[in-house]
Amino acid sequence: MFAIVYKSDGIPICCQVAGVEPDPVVFWPSEAAANTFIESRGGSAEFQTVAVNDDSMDAMAQALGCPVERLMFEQYPA
Repeated sequence: MFAIVYKSDGIPICCQVAGVEPDPVVFWPSEAAANTFIESRGGSAEFQTVAVNDDSMDAMAQALGCPVERLMFEQYPA
């Protein structure tokens, strides 16, 4: 799994889900799929893909200011 995060602060791109906080972390099944999405939106200067593992999940939770246990995952496209 690969998430897309802002290069500057490591905050993941999230999708809004009504009544759900924090927002789910959006992920792609492969790095190629995530990079294709970034490039199709002209975002390669601002965004990067990150492999989802224990360390990256801890970093994303810290960037979002929430416990890692509260992160949820929602595949894109759903």
